[in-house]
Amino acid sequence: MKLSAFLSLLALVLQEAGTTSLPGKERKRREDQKHKDHSSRTALRLENYVPSLDSYDEVIDLSHHEPTDHRDQLPEVKGTSLPPPTSVSSTQSLFAPRTPSSNLTMTRPTPLTRPTTLGLLGSPTSHGLPTCLVCVCLGSSVYCDDADLQNIPPLPKTTAYLYARFNRISHIRAGDFKGLTKLKRIDLSSNFISSIDDDALRLLPDLKDLILPENQLAALPVLPTGIEVLDVRLNRLRSSGIQPEAFKALERLRFLYLADNLLESIPGPLPLSLRSLHLQNNRIETMQRDAFCDPEEHKYTRRRLEDIRLDGNPINLGLFPSAYFCLPRLPTGRFA
Repeated sequence: MKLSAFLSLLALVLQEAGTTSLPGKERKRREDQKHKDHSSRTALRLENYVPSLDSYDEVIDLSHHEPTDHRDQLPEVKGTSLPPPTSVSSTQSLFAPRTPSSNLTMTRPTPLTRPTTLGLLGSPTSHGLPTCLVCVCLGSSVYCDDADLQNIPPLPKTTAYLYARFNRISHIRAGDFKGLTKLKRIDLSSNFISSIDDDALRLLPDLKDLILPENQLAALPVLPTGIEVLDVRLNRLRSSGIQPEAFKALERLRFLYLADNLLESIPGPLPLSLRSLHLQNNRIETMQRDAFCDPEEHKYTRRRLEDIRLDGNPINLGLFPSAYFCLPRLPTGRFA
């Protein structure tokens, strides 16, 4: 009897020692397993237990029951506390507002200013606009017809042909064509030009055609030596307004149109290159013997000058027969 009791006690001690020597996790697992087995056995007993009126007090009497505190059996949870969530109102945007970069600075816009150099457009005209906006610029030609101009507009340096007809230009200044060394033709028909500065045209080496009809000129300026066509019809030109030997140095002059003016005599001497001379509708009454020919050199002939018009003048061409001997044909006019 004592031996069996001793063995039972030894078994309990060994069991307790084995349980104590187990790791914490294993010991906890076994305790949970025992608890589950105990609960299962209790549940099975309750299912088979049918209460009766005699045992009813035994069922509901909980006065001798002492609650068991199992808090020491719960695993300890270590952690850090989280901050409470920040509340976001319904009207608050979910996106952060865009803020301007610190590198960007707001500056006042600079007002537009008129460019100081206009290049091919040229300088501003009397209208306050560049020449090639008021006129039409095509290559080296500038067309300013009927543009209500009062002065010669500043022109591009490449201008070779200028047409400024039907305007209100009254005076040509010395600097109007300054630097325009490529200018070949100037057509200022139907303006109100009454005067031209002497230096306005003299320094144009390539000028060949000067067209000035229907103006109010009373005198001619100094002309460039390379000119070939001079048209001053329908002006107020007088003989006193043409300098002596004004045409003699113009060795390339071929066409000289001085009709419908106030001339009292035939200008001369005329260059040998001349082919056409129009002097109709003036006030010419007389003629010099050397107006066209050299009276001392009778073998001299002027074969190029085939077109001379003196009609519409009061002169009687029949009174000056020795003046035409060097011409290939007689002038047009009245001979009686």
